[in-house]
Amino acid sequence: MITKSNADLIVPHPKGTQARVLLTSVFGPYAQDDEFGSRSINPMELYHNQVTRAQGSFSLRMFHRSWGLMMIQRNISAPSTLLDFPTLDRFERELTSNQYDIVGISGIIPNFGKVREMCRRVRALSPNSTIIVGGHVAAIPGLDKLIDADFVVRGEGISWMRRYLGENPDAPIEHPEILSGFGMRVLGMRVPDNTRDTAATIIPSVGCPMGCNFCTTSAFFGGKGKSVNFYESGDQIFDIMQHMERAMNVSSFFIMDENFLLNRPRAMQLLERMKAAGKAWSLYVFSSVNAIRKYTMEELVQLGISWIWLGLESPKSSYAKLQNSDTQAMAADLRQHGIKLLGSTIVGLEHHTPENIAEEIEYAVSHTTDFHQFMLYTPVPGTPLFAQMQEEGRMLEGIDLADIHGQFKFNFEHAAISREDSKRFLDWAFRFDLERNGPSLFRICDTIFQGWKRYHDHPDLRVRERMANEAVKLRTTYDAALWVMEKRLKKTNAEVSARIRELRRQVEHEFGIATRMLRAVVGPFLLWTSKREDRRLARGKTYEPQTFVDRRNWVEA
Repeated sequence: MITKSNADLIVPHPKGTQARVLLTSVFGPYAQDDEFGSRSINPMELYHNQVTRAQGSFSLRMFHRSWGLMMIQRNISAPSTLLDFPTLDRFERELTSNQYDIVGISGIIPNFGKVREMCRRVRALSPNSTIIVGGHVAAIPGLDKLIDADFVVRGEGISWMRRYLGENPDAPIEHPEILSGFGMRVLGMRVPDNTRDTAATIIPSVGCPMGCNFCTTSAFFGGKGKSVNFYESGDQIFDIMQHMERAMNVSSFFIMDENFLLNRPRAMQLLERMKAAGKAWSLYVFSSVNAIRKYTMEELVQLGISWIWLGLESPKSSYAKLQNSDTQAMAADLRQHGIKLLGSTIVGLEHHTPENIAEEIEYAVSHTTDFHQFMLYTPVPGTPLFAQMQEEGRMLEGIDLADIHGQFKFNFEHAAISREDSKRFLDWAFRFDLERNGPSLFRICDTIFQGWKRYHDHPDLRVRERMANEAVKLRTTYDAALWVMEKRLKKTNAEVSARIRELRRQVEHEFGIATRMLRAVVGPFLLWTSKREDRRLARGKTYEPQTFVDRRNWVEA
């Protein structure tokens, strides 16, 4: 077993770039409890899993491809297959119908059982294949002793795979064409996949320089202050965005960079290119409070920032990204300028107690972000927090790796909060956010409308065009959705229902009779589908991603 830490000892595969490569995610199903580590509480749906999970039929539900595997496949010249979200039968069929020299398996820590089983199946069905395991599962201490694999790759995998195939590991990174999400559902309706309404994903770097002690991403790619940059300049990112606009017919981009706004020179260079080309693009980014403060609101709007994933840990925490900041005022200001926010809050920090936890959650919810993620303070293998808890003897014994994902219960001994209470507080946080602020679908309608009111007459054509593009749904289906939420919440949350009604009336006043007529037709249908969806969910209905098979440089054996 060889890990990336001693990668210099690796002898390239004897077939080099002629080796046939299978890259695969772990097998499904995912949203059910099974012996391989799947959990119904931890579905393969980022939003419904850890952001809108308490919102029933109002929850935004979608899936995301395995972007890391897509990046690796695009940047090797060997004949390859990418098998994304296979069933176990489909995985076995791929192994037996094609002769693979290399099988690369990617997973996260809760998927450990599936990774182990897939290694076992490869040995049985394709014994001559070299098995490579990567992804966050590789951070598990002693993984090489727990699974039957030839290589465990920790960190960035493109250069590793290139080196193993005898290619130049430092060659320029070619970006694949990635649609950020698929299989979206809301109000019980399946939304057709299309590039007009869905962002393309761009990955400029991996890792996070902020280095919060609980952050798996930061730890996995080198720790605090370190990241791996695929694209250093705004010029490079602009060129990729322009290519995707032409090839995929997209006008919005999800920038998968853990703190995109932290690199102001790169962002401002991108802005200059967008201005020169007259691009009215929308950008969805991750950022921190201290990074946002580097920009004026006008710069953010000009740059096309439409959505920000923002860490909102307790003001009593010691995280540098929040120092000397009025995050409540910042959140309100951003939304008033049409910038949607996904706030992220950790439940169960060291200073939390049963006496102050409600106040801390109330503070988080008071930011009135469009979405709010709540995660338990979780020592995940590979992080500084995990090392600290191990050293202090506070890791709990007998916790299944499948349950270490931050959405269940503590896996360590907290100073004041029990393991059982950790789940109770986490579940309450989601319910309280919904009760206080209403469904996220309502909140994003409010933010879009605020942005449109402020900027639809802006002197910059790019800004006007972007705001008009984002308001299209508000003029049409989102207005009908507002009517549905207003009706359904009237008896259970009259205060939120009244706020939704007021927003709907403002929207219909601004956009006129066509919007009102469409609502009158579409609204009753969505009311019925949302009620039907809640009945389905109450009976245990779950959703699974479709299987993808992508072949590249492929020649049949």
